[in-house]
Amino acid sequence: MALYLVQHGRARPKSEDPLQRLSEEGAADARRIAEVAAQYRVRVSVILHSGKERAAQTAEIFSAALHPPKGVRQIDGINPMDDAVSFARTARVDQDEMIVGHLPFLERLMAYLVVGRADLPIFRMQNGGIVCLDHYPETTRPVIRWALMPHLG
Repeated sequence: MALYLVQHGRARPKSEDPLQRLSEEGAADARRIAEVAAQYRVRVSVILHSGKERAAQTAEIFSAALHPPKGVRQIDGINPMDDAVSFARTARVDQDEMIVGHLPFLERLMAYLVVGRADLPIFRMQNGGIVCLDHYPETTRPVIRWALMPHLG
């Protein structure tokens, strides 16, 4: 059982697309990472997203590859500037949930869950990338078990 954090794929600039939907490259990166996750037999029960178009599109891409039994749904509290600490109090690492969201929220959530401080960066996410948080024996906090990122460096 784990919690999967996914930063939405790269979006078009707001000046080009006010809804900031995924760019072709952003969709391709997300699709590639989702397919690798499926090849590794990653299992998610549900995919949750912020409702912003780029997050919803990324969630659908991951859903097409991973087939979560509870589907895809929008939730509140995971927008870019939302309070990661408040959300962390309800986040479950034992439900195989995937959260598709935004920076800085996702990096703050991860830091708070892993080290107890949202202001201490512990991992640099990438658009379309996924980080798996999981329990580790004899600890009270989850650890970063693995990550898949579209680009090295």
